[in-house]
Amino acid sequence: MKNYHDLEIYQKSYKLAMKIHKVSLELPKYELYEQGSQIRRSSKSIKDNIIEGYGRRRYKQDFIKFLVYAQSSCDETLDHLKMISELHFPDKPLTSFMKEYKILGKR
Repeated sequence: MKNYHDLEIYQKSYKLAMKIHKVSLELPKYELYEQGSQIRRSSKSIKDNIIEGYGRRRYKQDFIKFLVYAQSSCDETLDHLKMISELHFPDKPLTSFMKEYKILGKR
């Protein structure tokens, strides 16, 4: 591997963050800066922590610490997805995103 772009986990988290960003912009205006902002930040935090962990891979404890942060951000994103789905998309739940984030979290 030459850099973090080669990591499959990074590629997956990046693509999901892009999808979440686009979906969050469909929220009602009053939620764009509340729930929308929260889910955009938590989904992007996953990839950001993977990058930072990769940059510190020479130091095993730091590497692990940032992977734990990425896992925590994944859990946070799942919780935001659940709430947004129940509040704003009851007819079209965001279950496909939830499944993808559960798979991502297991990696």
